[in-house]
Amino acid sequence: MNHPVLNAEERKLSTKGELHGLRRQGKIPAVVYGGGQSALAIVLDAKEFKQATAGVSESTIISLNIGGKKKDAFIRERQRDTMSTDIIHVDFLEVAKDRALRAKVSLHFTGVPVGVKEGGILETPGHEVEVECLPADLPEKIEIDVSALEANHSIHVRDIPAMKNVKILTSSELVLAVVKYAKAEAEPVAAAAAPAEGAAPAEGAAPAEGAAGAAPAEAAAGAAPAAGAKAEKKEAKK
Repeated sequence: MNHPVLNAEERKLSTKGELHGLRRQGKIPAVVYGGGQSALAIVLDAKEFKQATAGVSESTIISLNIGGKKKDAFIRERQRDTMSTDIIHVDFLEVAKDRALRAKVSLHFTGVPVGVKEGGILETPGHEVEVECLPADLPEKIEIDVSALEANHSIHVRDIPAMKNVKILTSSELVLAVVKYAKAEAEPVAAAAAPAEGAAPAEGAAPAEGAAGAAPAEAAAGAAPAAGAKAEKKEAKK
């Protein structure tokens, strides 16, 4: 596997003023830890570092060329300036070629699930898995094809195809991807259509036949002729 290569120079431990001077020259102070040796102070070219490490993950091994001597290492930490966000210091963790290591490898999902085409939504709660292997066998990423994933089905760690010389340490039951259906919104609409018990009818709506309140109107309509009839009888007697 080809690893990004960075050229570096060994340096002596510097004062704060000297470190600022290196940064003004377009350099990045760095330290390499591990490898069974004491920490090694180095200096990198800032432009080369940015280009060589663009898009690399924590599981990507970097080959450091330090004065003709090569060391394989992970980028353990990048320290940035709080104002400019420029990288001002890097810590590397050296790895031994003949010693198994543990690292977290990112997952890359490919394809469009069958369940998504049917209206479902793809969720990917798993973004990485921890593996154990020799540095030469460490994958930069693991691709998972989700094309056949149906609605209400999921992909677990146990479903990852076996990789030669690579052991997955993450629990086999961990869910990495699942397709779910969105909740129906019909219930709130139905509830809004049916008025609550005892609520007043909408403005302009005709009262229901036989509804309470119609009786007084009918009584009033019938009362007027009765009163008029009595008046006519009195006039006739006179």
